[in-house]
Amino acid sequence: MHTVVVGTTGVTASDVLAVARGGARVELSDEAVSALAAAREIVEALAAKPEPVYGVSTGFGALATRHISPELRAQLQRNIVRSHAAGMGPHVEREVVRALMFLRLKTVCSGHTGVRPSVAQTMADILNAGITPVVHEFGSLGCSGDLAPLSHCALTLMGEGDAEGPDGTIRPAGELLAAHGIEPVELREKEGLALLNGTDGMLGMLVMALADLDTLYKSADITAALSLEALLGTDRVLAPELHAIRPQPGQGASAANMLAVLKGSELTGHHQDDAPRVQDAYSVRCAPQVAGAGRDTMTHARLVADRELASAVDNPVVLPDGRVESNGNFHGAPVAYVLDFLAIAAADLGSITERRTDRLLDKNRSHGLPPFLADDAGVDSGLMIAQYTQAALVSEMKRLAVPASADSIPSSAMQEDHVSMGWSAARKLRTAVDNLTRIVAIELYAATRAIELRAGLTPAPASQAAIAAARAAGVAGPGPDRFLSPDLAAADAFVRGGHLVEAVEPVTGPLA
Repeated sequence: MHTVVVGTTGVTASDVLAVARGGARVELSDEAVSALAAAREIVEALAAKPEPVYGVSTGFGALATRHISPELRAQLQRNIVRSHAAGMGPHVEREVVRALMFLRLKTVCSGHTGVRPSVAQTMADILNAGITPVVHEFGSLGCSGDLAPLSHCALTLMGEGDAEGPDGTIRPAGELLAAHGIEPVELREKEGLALLNGTDGMLGMLVMALADLDTLYKSADITAALSLEALLGTDRVLAPELHAIRPQPGQGASAANMLAVLKGSELTGHHQDDAPRVQDAYSVRCAPQVAGAGRDTMTHARLVADRELASAVDNPVVLPDGRVESNGNFHGAPVAYVLDFLAIAAADLGSITERRTDRLLDKNRSHGLPPFLADDAGVDSGLMIAQYTQAALVSEMKRLAVPASADSIPSSAMQEDHVSMGWSAARKLRTAVDNLTRIVAIELYAATRAIELRAGLTPAPASQAAIAAARAAGVAGPGPDRFLSPDLAAADAFVRGGHLVEAVEPVTGPLA
């Protein structure tokens, strides 16, 4: 099994995916253990002094003015976890919780939090045992960190609350820890606070969304090329010299992908035949511009994610010179903005994708294809309602594109008077990515059927490979009306698993 070693300088996106989705084991580096011990010495020295230090010997948030006596400090750390574990709603997905826990461990290992090495090791042990705390949908405002979600994770560390075992069964966390020989943690000064103050949930979801969108944007370039072929469009608009004079990198990459898929096609270049067209419609001609803008948005989002993956987000933090200082680094604005940007770009990609599908089904705009790609139009409805489903998904995407980060609701008696809503931005982006996958899958379903209805013209070799792989995966081709939902589900699974890209790349070479 793959092992990820956590040091003091952060982790990579690949590390997050390996732990969250691949079940990779986690180990602490010797450097991290030494840094943890050194920072803990500083915290314990401050705890022994009579002067109050925020998070060490005081209350929290709006209650930070109270100095807490030594005999109450362990109770204080337990209480902050218990009281902050106030989430409600559906359970959050296992991969999200694993990413959340792993990224909190990443910050703990930086040596800036003052957590004992034994606490960090227990966090790793829980991940390695496949124990997943029950975390709820609602409870984070994305400022002071993802407080409620992280608190539910910390509760498991204490052997309290509920968690999911490696077999998927939810049981009391204490029972699961005991079954795997893991001792619950008795939190000490600052440790409860250090386990809660981070942007880890929204960051984990950003990293996973970027991985999914990378495959989806390649898939969308392929389906756009298939639709162009099916509509007998021209590939001249994809020429590199046209995109070089507007040097947006994402646009150039999408155009190059489409051109690679279309190489060798007998269906392109017929726009001057029976019904001459000067130009293809925007949804076809401008596909690289729209998908390319989304790609460039992803490039910016990756930059933000990489910086965050190298960060130590906590409050207060232990500095190398021995100071323990309060700060505002837990504010989720940088992550929240790019989560919202990605949802906007995804909605627009879904929108242009649906327009191409609608064009394929309309006999007045499809240049010779049967109405709704039906076998016997009138007796058969063809893909009429598949486009309805796609339209409903696009409409939902537009609602999900409304920025969460533009909102703020003050909390903690106006101490936390401006929050990021980054967790909410991440949650809606996950739904948007799911919906975009379905939208692209419906275009694939329609475009492959349309190409097969173009008798006498041979599609590009890459298109042939895509169609053959889709059919082998249960994505059925033309024919009389049938129960359509299973066909669409097969197309969704084909796109979601990255199989469309896998089918094409042996012919095109790696897509950008």
